[in-house]
Amino acid sequence: MTRTVFTGGTVFDGTGSPPAQADVVIEDGRIVDVGTGLDGDRSVDCAGTALLPGLFDCHVHVTISELGLLQRVQTPFSYQFYEAARNLWTTLKLGITTVRDAAGADLGIKQAVADGLIPGPRLEIAIGLISPTGGHGDGWLPSGHCVPLSLPHPGRPDATADGPDEMRRVARTLLRAGADVLKVCTTGGVLSPRDDPRHSQFTLEELDVLVTEAAMQGRAVMAHAQGAEGIKNAVRAGIRSIEHGIYLDDEAIELMLARGTWLVPTLVAPVNVLRAASAGAGLPDAVVAKAEEVAQVHAESVRRAVAAGVRIAMGTDSGVGPHGTNLEELELMRSCGMSPADVLVASTSSAARLLGKEGDLGRLAPGHRADLVVVSGDAYDFPALAANVREVWQDGVRAV
Repeated sequence: MTRTVFTGGTVFDGTGSPPAQADVVIEDGRIVDVGTGLDGDRSVDCAGTALLPGLFDCHVHVTISELGLLQRVQTPFSYQFYEAARNLWTTLKLGITTVRDAAGADLGIKQAVADGLIPGPRLEIAIGLISPTGGHGDGWLPSGHCVPLSLPHPGRPDATADGPDEMRRVARTLLRAGADVLKVCTTGGVLSPRDDPRHSQFTLEELDVLVTEAAMQGRAVMAHAQGAEGIKNAVRAGIRSIEHGIYLDDEAIELMLARGTWLVPTLVAPVNVLRAASAGAGLPDAVVAKAEEVAQVHAESVRRAVAAGVRIAMGTDSGVGPHGTNLEELELMRSCGMSPADVLVASTSSAARLLGKEGDLGRLAPGHRADLVVVSGDAYDFPALAANVREVWQDGVRAV
């Protein structure tokens, strides 16, 4: 097999150690050596650049590109799959080589990427958003029409559940459909006009059933959780990650620390809702008002979680905002008190750990898959990072 050596670059290995001059050698899709003075059959000159592990985004929606109600009802059903192909390619070009789709992508999209039919980050998929009747994932409108963000279809079964027995059925149905992770709403949300982000959804009994069903199949649960009580219910049930975490209180933070629960902040999400509204997306007034209310509260909650030592992994909720702007999240994370190194750790090795892939991805280390991003200039210059991505390698093959 051909040995490729990346020479002359500054390596950020994903552990948080200071970037240092080093060579990286890859062979047969894996990293085989990191050090100085290495050689190979061919060389990639990385002088003046930084080398990063392939980045992660732990919260995306690749089948969603528009939030406006009118746009959704006028777009043909199958158009979403072509949008997904475009959105995946756009994301890969940023150096994001692994994503967790938090509802929308089905097994066919994941397999199309894995088989090389379309280029994109490797996918972990939730398929559907588990919601109670009237909850964050219920697309019912006062007119009586129901317009969810993601319409059910054979590969994406309906995920509405009320009571422990229905929760068990929905969990098993999504697992059968190929879910790598189960996503549940334990609170209301910003984009659902008729609920409140601070209010809880699902009882602890219902959540216990969900976590048990997932665990029996070796899967974890992620929770859309914004209000403090719903966050605490999720943590007490053993849910692995809190998505958003807008109204964290001290007790919630203490519980997360005690249980080792992850936070995926998605700080850019409410910012993007407000941008969409300003651009004429036609969002309900209640949605815009909620986004305005939570933006500052959200950032303060994340600051407190960071200061307390809660485990953080990078995620953006892209789809709520434009795909291709994912790396804006990094500067927002830094503004919440994370050091530049910690931000990159949250986007590489910590994200890999959240997804259970820490032995395979997230670091530039021998034995890991050869996902590398070559960045011109300073890897800590987050506002310029997207524009500075020069090359993206995935499993030892140059993708960008």
